[in-house]
Amino acid sequence: MATLAHATPTVLQDFAAVLPRLQPPQRAELVRHAERWSAWDDAERQAFRGRAAQWDALAPAERGRRRERFRAWQALPAIEQARVRAAARQFAQLPAEQQQVLRARFDALDRSERRGWLLGPELGADYPALQPLLAQMPADEHAGVLAALRAMDPRQRRDLAVLVQRTPPQERAELRRELLSTATANRDDWLWERLHR
Repeated sequence: MATLAHATPTVLQDFAAVLPRLQPPQRAELVRHAERWSAWDDAERQAFRGRAAQWDALAPAERGRRRERFRAWQALPAIEQARVRAAARQFAQLPAEQQQVLRARFDALDRSERRGWLLGPELGADYPALQPLLAQMPADEHAGVLAALRAMDPRQRRDLAVLVQRTPPQERAELRRELLSTATANRDDWLWERLHR
């Protein structure tokens, strides 16, 4: 307890009784944030307060959308983040009229397909065909299925999409389990066997 109190930034001393009861990851995150806050000067703290006030002024639904986009961004591999940044730079250089046309095309997509692009440029492009596999997926399967899809090449994802379309909805959970239990090196054989049943 004394060690924790000694390592705790002064900004958290009002929470000294609560900190030991937090789970270690949450406690470490809170301490990191407090250390960052303590390192800021008054201007940085005031700027943060302004951003926090802007955030608080947003409607709850908009805050939810932004949280979802942020989590999706954090889940993207670094190479896909780089591709998204490059695309954003290209988009920013387009004339305003062309930007409006592209925004209108994106807004015209089905909501599900728009959300599919949160998976990044690779999986976002394949999302419409893979959506039935991903729909109503239990949260505990989400990370594993996305990792498996990211490990697949475009041809494998196209084959999987054909398989998904052929699989009745009540059997898609089993298809996900098979996908997850098949080693990366064996996916071609698994896909071929499943497609030719």
